[in-house]
Amino acid sequence: MRQADMLVIGGGVAGLSLAARLARHGRVVVLEGESAPGYHASGRSVAFAHFGLGETRVRTLTALSMAELARHGTVHPALHIASAAQIGALDALEDVHRAFGCDTTRIGPDEALEMMPVLRPDACAAALVDHGSLKLDTDAMLQAHAASLRADGGELVTSARVSAIAREGDRWRVEAGGVNYTAQILVNAAGAWADDIAQLAGVAPVGLQPRRRTVISFAAPEGEDVRGWPFTKTAGEGFYLLPEGRGQLLASSMDQTPSEPCDAAPEELDIAIAADRVEKATTLAIRRISHSWAGLRSFAPDELPVIGEAAGASGFFWCAGQGGYGFQTAPALSRIAESVVVGQPFPEDCVAAGLTAADFAPARLGA
Repeated sequence: MRQADMLVIGGGVAGLSLAARLARHGRVVVLEGESAPGYHASGRSVAFAHFGLGETRVRTLTALSMAELARHGTVHPALHIASAAQIGALDALEDVHRAFGCDTTRIGPDEALEMMPVLRPDACAAALVDHGSLKLDTDAMLQAHAASLRADGGELVTSARVSAIAREGDRWRVEAGGVNYTAQILVNAAGAWADDIAQLAGVAPVGLQPRRRTVISFAAPEGEDVRGWPFTKTAGEGFYLLPEGRGQLLASSMDQTPSEPCDAAPEELDIAIAADRVEKATTLAIRRISHSWAGLRSFAPDELPVIGEAAGASGFFWCAGQGGYGFQTAPALSRIAESVVVGQPFPEDCVAAGLTAADFAPARLGA
């Protein structure tokens, strides 16, 4: 039996960022079922930090995280484009950026074409440029959290798939990878599998819904250095497109297909839809898909993160439901989760921004 003060199930960005903070308060062991951390959603994220995701509280978490994200990110402009039918959505997005003090510029189609030379005229009636968005180095972020965890005496155990959880006195016993671990505090940061982990522990699930998103990679126009092209995203339904190195582009139709927890794989239809949407809005001709992949983004019913102790299960804490914004909210969310798990005051900057622990507590979902 291996003892710890705190066990964290899940080695994605949610689990690792929190574990790195918890390690300052006691011995922490992270149990990751795969052979390396960040194998599922975290390892398949495009991870571009911008304010076009989520509702007000999610965007507030992003704003509170940007300074820390800058250590592992490169400033890269985001171009939010709108067709004539999407102008209302673009206006609303401009209001959001203004409310958070972003460095933005509203531009017309000619200026948008200067930034993104492959746009078709009917795809962009107007656009909004966010000059301060960030392209994140997800691997560097995960490795930094793992290094911080180890520096404070914590441990990351891979290939440790959880098979049993039981309550024994005032401690939780977890069997993972054929080894038994025990701790007073158990953190459920298992991503798409978080409800399954809860049920294994006899805790009520919160109704998480994993949703599959597909990304394709293809060659840029021959001889074109696309590194200066902006991250380009439609203000409503459509696609996003961004450079990946000098001669490759990444794109997604922003699909959100409900899925069971699994090692997600792209489906031919989703690949075709992504390519078709890009070709209809740009002059790009996608002759061959270089690579494609899919990941699961997990959402609670209200699409807010779930952070807090489970009712009737002392020492069992949720850290799940970060949807498609896990990396860009991890700095703020991990501080919030740390305060909840160890019983510290809610972070002052989060209070000042209007956030509360109740916003994210599982109790709001009846769990």
